[in-house]
Amino acid sequence: MIETHSTEVTLEPADATRLALLCGPLNEHVQLIESCLDVDINMRGAHCLITGEQAATERAKRVLEKLYHATRKLEPLQLSEIQLLITSIDFTEQPQAKNVRIQALHSAIRPRTQNQMDYLEALLKYDINFGIGPAGTGKTFLAVAAASHALKHEQVDRIVLVRPAVEAGERLGFLPGDMAQKVDPYLRPLYDALFEMMGAEKVTRLMERNIIEIAPLAYMRGRTLNNAYIILDESQNTTQEQMKMFLTRIGFGSKAAITGDMTQIDLPRKEQSGLKHAVEVLKNIEAIHFTFFNPKDVVRHPLVQKIVEAYDERS
Repeated sequence: MIETHSTEVTLEPADATRLALLCGPLNEHVQLIESCLDVDINMRGAHCLITGEQAATERAKRVLEKLYHATRKLEPLQLSEIQLLITSIDFTEQPQAKNVRIQALHSAIRPRTQNQMDYLEALLKYDINFGIGPAGTGKTFLAVAAASHALKHEQVDRIVLVRPAVEAGERLGFLPGDMAQKVDPYLRPLYDALFEMMGAEKVTRLMERNIIEIAPLAYMRGRTLNNAYIILDESQNTTQEQMKMFLTRIGFGSKAAITGDMTQIDLPRKEQSGLKHAVEVLKNIEAIHFTFFNPKDVVRHPLVQKIVEAYDERS
């Protein structure tokens, strides 16, 4: 039986307008915190009584204090802002957290968990990196951030986006258009991250000049990629032969980031994932770095973390 604990917090300076912004319309901000952290919050003016498991009540206290501090601008709080704070509060409170960040178009990209910190540091340090874990942990986003950073600082001449064209349990049939248009649906998460880093117009120009290149995995055989930052996304859907073929394409001056989620393999049942195989084969090579994420690294809606954990328990 989990022991119930109560934590009190007084939000200062007391201000009715800021308290209203903190609580949100129909108290939805407080309800979101209660739902995500499994606590009860009883607010009487600026005084709050938080009830639940001790670690959760302390976390909720820090969330409320930080959100109340954010209301000093007298602007409405965004649900996404609250969700990310709930997810990241434990990491941001750690004194050993380093100031590793990458400047994007409109803001700085900072890791929100310790695993993300380790992953981003590895992306900047090692030539070959594997980021492995569930959806929403920032594997692809941080890889694109590191690639954009390398291109901006002329550490590489181009970015190459690679993804196996494997459908997620659905048959999409024939896709019209040229090669780029055919694989566009599969590469959309990479595009979205690039747009956030550089802006859509710049990305389009770089693609026209082939500085950002789309390379379906099936078309990689026989190539050697020098001075490039290569990102292989959804690598759990490569076969053993495809993974070996991809890794041996890496030339001088190049870096590679391989991302994947072992729980979302869409290969035919008889095929073993090239990602699983690579972890076993390459684990003792010191120059290759592996980062393994877990549900606590999820930085999407906080319920995604609970969904991932629920599926993990049943698998």
